[in-house]
This record gives sequence, C-alpha cells and structure tokens, in this order.
Amino acid sequence: MYRRSTGRLVTVSEDLMYVKIKIPLSIKNRNFVGTIFGGSLFSATDPIYMIQLMNILGDNYVVWDKSATINFKRPAKETVFSEFIFSEEDLNLIKTEVSENGEFNLVKTPKIVDKNGTIIAELSKTIYIADKVFYKNKRKRKTNSLA
Repeated sequence: MYRRSTGRLVTVSEDLMYVKIKIPLSIKNRNFVGTIFGGSLFSATDPIYMIQLMNILGDNYVVWDKSATINFKRPAKETVFSEFIFSEEDLNLIKTEVSENGEFNLVKTPKIVDKNGTIIAELSKTIYIADKVFYKNKRKRKTNSLA
C-alpha cells in the first residue's frame, strides 16, 4: 500500500529510530500544474512514525495515528525528502507517561524539504500510545457504556 503514496524509503536505521523517505516527482503524483500532488506528500509521511513506534516499543503497547495536519509552504517541483527521528528522550518520555497515566499523546513536527533543505511543507502528527492492558480496559468500558 505504501508504494501508492509514491514515497520511497531512503534510509532506515537498524534500531528504527531514524527513517528518511523521498517522494520523487513522477507521472504518478504530478498534479494539474506539474508539481507533486499534496495528497502524495501527506500520504507518504503518514504511516512512518506509527510504524516506527510499533516496532520500537513492542507488543506491550498500542500505537495509533491520532491526528495529522500539513501546512504547504511552496510547491514541490522536484524530489523532496522527510526525516522521522525518535530520540532516547522521546522514548523515555513515552514510557514514563504511559507508565504513570496508561496513555500518552506525542506530537512530532516533521518537515518535507527539497534537496537544498528548503521547506516545502510542515507537518504536525499526534501519535497515541497506550499500555496494551490499559487500552483494552478502556475499550471495554467504552463498549459497555454504549450498551
């Protein structure tokens, strides 16, 4: 499915803490005015953080994309890139918050840039992370309250 976004993985660190993608301008994503369709830019960046965290944190956590926004700064007239980075501080914060509260919303703000580093778009991604047991109980309570 990811290939349909026209995004391509360029670099993935062994520990998955760093991922770099590229989105080349092509016939598959060229819009009416000859630049990369905004939907391709958005969809190519969409799943990365969630997939990273699912793999980094493991089976005791539930991870969902909760929200995303994109602010287009200028047209993408050529191949563009985006980097997705988690630091040890990010992971410590997630684990602490989830341990104390059962769940946590992490906000990350990646950018889409051209080969010179010029910002094409800025994103804001909210990722929901929860302890698996906490999440199952929360879903059960929600389901029971609807009955």
